[in-house]
Amino acid sequence: MSEHEHGHGCGCGHDHEHDHDHMNVTLTLDDGTDMECEVLCIFPVGEKDYIALVPVDRTDDEDSEIFLYQFIEHDNDEIELLNIENDDEFEAVSDAFDEMMDSEEFDDMFEEDETEE
Repeated sequence: MSEHEHGHGCGCGHDHEHDHDHMNVTLTLDDGTDMECEVLCIFPVGEKDYIALVPVDRTDDEDSEIFLYQFIEHDNDEIELLNIENDDEFEAVSDAFDEMMDSEEFDDMFEEDETEE
């Protein structure tokens, strides 16, 4: 389904062993084209890990679509991305991602307020 280009953890609490600046993944779309995506975050929901991706070629002023997949890292450092087929599961993952992003934005604002004192 997709190829993995080594990168690093996304800084959202997931213990990822790679030490590069960014982690990118090439998605193969249904029409056979490839899309290079940057990993926003890898995060747990229940017993599974999920990954949030955003296209690399987006412009800064556009709201890009965020792709969510189940994320599996195998013992040989290969990764596998699985479509989330169940609507309830997708909603739970989407809600968890939104909450995490809201929390990180709040933390960033709080940290900025402390440094201004």
